[in-house]
Amino acid sequence: MEGQGSYVLPTGTEYRGVLRDGMLEGEGELRFPGGGTFRAVWHRGRPSKGKYTFADGLEYKDKKWHYCDGYDRRFYTEICFGLKPAGISQLTNLDPPRKIPEGCYDCGDGFYNPETRVIVDYKLRFLRNADDDEHEWIIRTCRKAGDETIKHKPKP
Repeated sequence: MEGQGSYVLPTGTEYRGVLRDGMLEGEGELRFPGGGTFRAVWHRGRPSKGKYTFADGLEYKDKKWHYCDGYDRRFYTEICFGLKPAGISQLTNLDPPRKIPEGCYDCGDGFYNPETRVIVDYKLRFLRNADDDEHEWIIRTCRKAGDETIKHKPKP
């Protein structure tokens, strides 16, 4: 493949830009099925510099990234549109949050089933198998189906 154009990968991710000798070359972008984009300058199939933008417009920064950390735990939609009233917590950046299939976890780019160790996208298409590190991270940090939010109860 050679020249300016687009190429759709089996995962549904689309590359738009220049191809040289079958590899990504020069300026181009990857458009992911979930709506995120990665714009980069490519050299022999590898990005030399680039920027990832989430589907909601939030731009990832690899240095001094303070999104949803201990300093400021607001989601991007809360930063853009403000916080909800006290007692109505937002559980994810998407409000209302997606319904998680029974026994699964919402791991950001899809749902994770710890029994099969498979991650599927939000349309239930296969994304990947989780290795041991990803499995442990998801179990430890991600929202699970059936988890209930404990609401604050004022003192009597």
